[in-house]
Amino acid sequence: MGATEQLVTIAAVLLGALTSFGANYLMERSRNRYQLQTRWDDAKLSAYESYVDRMRACIFLAVQLYESREGLRPRDKPEAELLAEVAEAGRLRGRAFERIMLLGGDDVVEAAHELNAVAAEVDWHATGKMTGTLEEWRARNRAVFASINAFHEAARRDLGVQGGVRGERHPERDLLLPPARGEQRDTRA
Repeated sequence: MGATEQLVTIAAVLLGALTSFGANYLMERSRNRYQLQTRWDDAKLSAYESYVDRMRACIFLAVQLYESREGLRPRDKPEAELLAEVAEAGRLRGRAFERIMLLGGDDVVEAAHELNAVAAEVDWHATGKMTGTLEEWRARNRAVFASINAFHEAARRDLGVQGGVRGERHPERDLLLPPARGEQRDTRA
């Protein structure tokens, strides 16, 4: 074997090694990016789920407090205890919101800000810091649930989830409310 043949063989081996190294490097980099993206998506999903859960807990407690104050429900707990629970739920909701600020995309953060503003009105009405009629109370609750749906939409887009929670296949829904006092529902089919 001549010197030229040996140089060609060495060049081919080096080219093969460099090609193999380059392919492995690109595959590893792609795999690391995918793992990082998946890790962030998992963290975002957890943050979004926790925030909505905390938001709903606040609303539920505000409803309990409001209905208790207005005599729409028998009082199970003293008002001071209900107020303390609403305040604690609000604190936890604030912590969950901070995770949204850290992890959420621009549209998600904006939807969360809007949701917080509408939810604050529900809290204020329930605690007596803001007054209003039963219809205004219900309108505030409708607004907060519409804002939750807007947050869901933004979160779904941020996570790359296909479909939506609005549109033709998902019409607008209203609050599930019991009949007004004195009204009876017709249960006949």
